[in-house]
Amino acid sequence: MGCSQSKMENEETVARCKDRKQCMKHAVSLRNAFAAAHSSYATYLKNTGAALVDFAQGELRNPHFPLPSSSAAAFEIPLPPPPLPDFPAPLRRSATMPEIKPIASESGPVGTIIEEEEEEGDEVGSAPSDNPMQQHAAFEYLFPSSEKNGALRDADVERRRLNKEVEVQRKVAENSEDIVRNEGAVTSSSGKGLKGKQSVNLLQIFADLDDHFLKASESAREVSKMLEATRLHYHSNFADNTGHIDHSAKVMQVITWNRSFRGIPNSDDAKDDFDSEKHETLATVLDKLQAWEKKLYDEVKAAEIKKFEYQRKVAALHKLKERGTNSEALQKAKATVSHLHTTYIVDMQSMDSTVSEINHLRDQRLYPKLVQLVQGMATMWERMRAHHERQSSIVMLMRSLDISESCTETSEQHHDRTYQLLIVVQEWQSQFEKLINNQKGYIKALNSWLRLNLIPIESDLKENISSPPRVKSPPIRSLLHAWQDQLEKLPDELARTAIANFAAVVDTIFHQQEEEKVLKKKCEETQKEYSRKRKQFNDWEHKYKQKRMPDEFDRDRPGGNDDSDEVVKEKQLLVELMKKRLDEEEEAYAKHCLQVRQKTLVSLKNQLPELFRAMSDFSLECSKMYIELRSL
Repeated sequence: MGCSQSKMENEETVARCKDRKQCMKHAVSLRNAFAAAHSSYATYLKNTGAALVDFAQGELRNPHFPLPSSSAAAFEIPLPPPPLPDFPAPLRRSATMPEIKPIASESGPVGTIIEEEEEEGDEVGSAPSDNPMQQHAAFEYLFPSSEKNGALRDADVERRRLNKEVEVQRKVAENSEDIVRNEGAVTSSSGKGLKGKQSVNLLQIFADLDDHFLKASESAREVSKMLEATRLHYHSNFADNTGHIDHSAKVMQVITWNRSFRGIPNSDDAKDDFDSEKHETLATVLDKLQAWEKKLYDEVKAAEIKKFEYQRKVAALHKLKERGTNSEALQKAKATVSHLHTTYIVDMQSMDSTVSEINHLRDQRLYPKLVQLVQGMATMWERMRAHHERQSSIVMLMRSLDISESCTETSEQHHDRTYQLLIVVQEWQSQFEKLINNQKGYIKALNSWLRLNLIPIESDLKENISSPPRVKSPPIRSLLHAWQDQLEKLPDELARTAIANFAAVVDTIFHQQEEEKVLKKKCEETQKEYSRKRKQFNDWEHKYKQKRMPDEFDRDRPGGNDDSDEVVKEKQLLVELMKKRLDEEEEAYAKHCLQVRQKTLVSLKNQLPELFRAMSDFSLECSKMYIELRSL
């Protein structure tokens, strides 16, 4: 039996159906990865803007000014419950992201953060009292108790102060738009952005960039819903509690979905949203196709085994005829062959029904969902292009900035915020690459499945079977073919490089700040040593003079105090040398602080225009690609 099973696996039709099943399984997996990357990419767009604003606050000497009202109004994320003590500060515009602290020895990998949003209607029927518990649970998940330590208490106090200050600034901004304009923070929802070189500073520019990062992130919301990115952990209706998908156990349930019922309702399935076209999504369509492909593979394999048995019995029947054996054995053999032929024909008809259902799902369910996705992507990338182009214009205002408003040195909090920006930008780069690669893999897997799907399943024993008509070139074929071709040609390398270069710039700034901290620590240690030596000298000098006889310090007596003066001068010289060393180190520290500010501003002036130019160009290419696909 093992040999015959192995032989069946190698049959062309069986092998092809097995490949079809594997391709669809791969497509389902890549759809999940594509959805996750899409959601994470949108999240890190938002987080990058928030991290830039936090960074800019540390760069300015006096960052306290009313933020633009449009920037404040763009806050749509519900605030978490009141913070418990010892929790780190979240990003101002990204309450979903915990603060990232720099670690001197080693830093663990930063996981992908996927923000989940409830779809409309999901909360219907839920008890309002559950919301505080859900928010508290989410807060505990994002800021686990294991992260608590005494070192974070100061950060929490500072965060509370800053949050209170930001709230006051928002209220001022909302009620005093004229004041905001006079301060130069002119950011409009009308899209006119910042004006006036004289009144613009780094924080105002970054606040406007943040506003467009947030809006670019929001433009991905509809596509996230299409991809069911908010239900990644339980998207599949075939998944058990461990995430394992057992399609074999669900095949009989899938059969009840067969459209051959022609609208006849099934009372058992009436409550099953999964079977309802109204609630059907791209994910559920692929799940159904995977189940049907599993069923088809099992049917084709069983049919091949039955065909092999049928051919063996036919050969035995011929031998009986040649030998001229008794009629009873011959009739029995004929009956067996006839029965096998009949059951084989029935099995083939069932297999044709499965093929018809797969083709129906392909043309009537999958294709419309892909068309809808293409339309959503076209709209999304066009909006992202507009926001990235606006950002590209905004960063041009940085040309007029100088270090006159910059802080004199890097604070500990600003150093942490720089590290936070570094991690966020690195994750933005990672999610961008995953977004591109997983989308390419997803469409390629669907294309591979479709190529095998379009090859008809034939049998030399089906001469009397009326197989359903097949569409030689369904619309999905041209769409997937063009989609894969366009994705392979998509010029994404410049955008990848631009984000990577920006991450490298932030990394350089971070390490320059670390060098500044080393010099500061060195100055502080020298200052302590100088203070200690100065105090020791003063104490010694006082005691020394108390011990000397008064006449020894009589300057009128020849040679009366020469020796004592020499001793004092020698010890005083050591203190003065220490003071000189301290002055030199403080001068080097001040010089390095100035260089850090200069290099930071110059690096941002050089890199940010390249970044947003590359992102706007890439968004334009994506927009053009999906508009062209939409025309198909």
